[in-house]
Amino acid sequence: MRAELTSFKHHPNEAVIEESVVLTKNYQHVLALAFAVKQINENSHLLPNVTFGFHIYDTTFNTKQTYHATLKLLSTSRRLIPNYRCDTWNNLVAVIGGLESETSLHIATIIRIYNIPQVTYGSAPDMSDEFMGLSFYQMVPNENFQYTGILKLLLHFRWTWVGIITVEDDNGERFEQTMLPMLWKNGICFDFIKKIPQMTYFNDYFNLAQLMWKTFDIVMESKANTAGDKISFDHNGALEAGFDIVNWITFPNQSFLRVKVGKVNLQTPVKEFTINESTITWHIGFNQTLPISVCTDSCHSGYHKKRIEGVPFCCHDCIPCPEGKISNQKDMNDCFWCPEDRHPNEDQDFCTPKVVSFLAFEEPLGISLVTGALSCSLIIALVLVAFMKYHDTPIVKANNRNLTYLLLLSLLLCPLCVLLFIGRPWILGCLFRQTAFGIIFSMAVSSVLAKSVTVVLAFMATKPGSKMRKWVGKRLASSIVLSCSLMQAGICAIWLATSPPFPDVDMHSVTEEIILECNEGSVRMFYCVLGYLGFLAIVSFTVAFFARKLPDSFNEAKFITFSMLIFCSVWLSFVPTYLSTKGKYMVAVEIFSILSSSFGLLGCIFFPKCYIIVLRPELNNREQLLRKKN
Repeated sequence: MRAELTSFKHHPNEAVIEESVVLTKNYQHVLALAFAVKQINENSHLLPNVTFGFHIYDTTFNTKQTYHATLKLLSTSRRLIPNYRCDTWNNLVAVIGGLESETSLHIATIIRIYNIPQVTYGSAPDMSDEFMGLSFYQMVPNENFQYTGILKLLLHFRWTWVGIITVEDDNGERFEQTMLPMLWKNGICFDFIKKIPQMTYFNDYFNLAQLMWKTFDIVMESKANTAGDKISFDHNGALEAGFDIVNWITFPNQSFLRVKVGKVNLQTPVKEFTINESTITWHIGFNQTLPISVCTDSCHSGYHKKRIEGVPFCCHDCIPCPEGKISNQKDMNDCFWCPEDRHPNEDQDFCTPKVVSFLAFEEPLGISLVTGALSCSLIIALVLVAFMKYHDTPIVKANNRNLTYLLLLSLLLCPLCVLLFIGRPWILGCLFRQTAFGIIFSMAVSSVLAKSVTVVLAFMATKPGSKMRKWVGKRLASSIVLSCSLMQAGICAIWLATSPPFPDVDMHSVTEEIILECNEGSVRMFYCVLGYLGFLAIVSFTVAFFARKLPDSFNEAKFITFSMLIFCSVWLSFVPTYLSTKGKYMVAVEIFSILSSSFGLLGCIFFPKCYIIVLRPELNNREQLLRKKN
């Protein structure tokens, strides 16, 4: 191999004259060797009473020439006759191999016969079974450690998109076989892998003189080099040492400066890697800032990587995390769920604690519903007091006075059962709130049904020869109310015995809340309770609708028809609304339905009577009722 050094001389009155100096690469090594031997021989403290000499032969990268040169080292100074003493004998201590591993192997096949060690300062030979037992002392650390250092350097600066250039020889092949899997395994991809001819690779600059000092110290079994660093060989004859990480700083005048910015210390069990980024000077082409070498930009928190088909895995798209998941680091392959008691924040990069939620008495919605329930109960209580005060008036006596009191009492309890729905769920509250609501409302609706049936039977009994007279009376009304209420009580008893409601914690229905609720246990039984109420309301509406035009003194059928129409409308709209809401708003929907239906029954059935009792007392007499009937 040849390197050409060109210099220029300028003369005032002459054109530019170009001079070329041709230097072989190995000539630099020769100078370094001569310098090192001279320094050792002149220093009496290093090797007293020992003088080194050397013979230098050029192999010309040729196998035949390599064997010839090796045999000359083993012969006398004048003849190429190994194993024969006929002249001055060379006291051969060691052989320094060439830079190429093949050269070192060729030399070793001969000198191993004489038990002469070989020192190599180039690439380590690939020791296959064919060459086992050859003696080498390698003056540079194992290349596998270099690969580890390169990998650590790439990972430190997060350079995941690199190009690979190797020499077309055994070393280049070994580099690819060893290094490429390491890079893949650690998430580093290649833009290209290029091989160049052996004779064109770039010559590394290093201080060979210092290297030779280390070489001769090791041969003489010293424990440290002249710099004070402890050095040793492993069981394979490879140098156990570290690497310096050097920053090459170039200047406009083509000069350069090497600055040590870190090291890889392979003598420590953890293979220590240190680097001081503040001492690094980046090339002007990078605007003196850390260069970025990635196929695609990093995916920030809240996003995850998605592979792109047909390209290396370093190239990816960044996709936002799906709803309910987060990513809290860069370049995550997938997002993950938050713990049950936490939820993703708006940017989906952090899990925040969920808020405990239930319909509390002290919050505005709870206060409003409690106020509405108490107000409704108060109004019903005032109506009941008014009816009891005018107990003997015709308008109170009409249409079964006892059923009127039972209906008012049921309507009074309906808003009060709302209080079981508000507050932190507890065992007894969950057990009885739906069952109490179902039974009380069944009493109210069955009382309305009994009133409607009584009107119809009373009209039919007035016809001559009618057999319905024996059915008209308080016994029939009481039977209707009792049987209908017991039927609902039986449904609730089966519910509580098989799958009763219980306090529960729902962490999934609402993303940002932990809902404290009453689990209904058997949802089917809950809808059975509602379905039975709906059945009673439809029957009452049907009977009242057909009885609305029957002549009777203050016929309530018309008002019952409107009340049942409101009742059915409220609970028909309740079901889809209830199913579409979550948490405390689901409870609020049911409370609103209870209050609305209670107030609807009260307003349609009793407000007209209260109007006459309180504001038009002159109409509350038998003559007026009979005139209205006629």
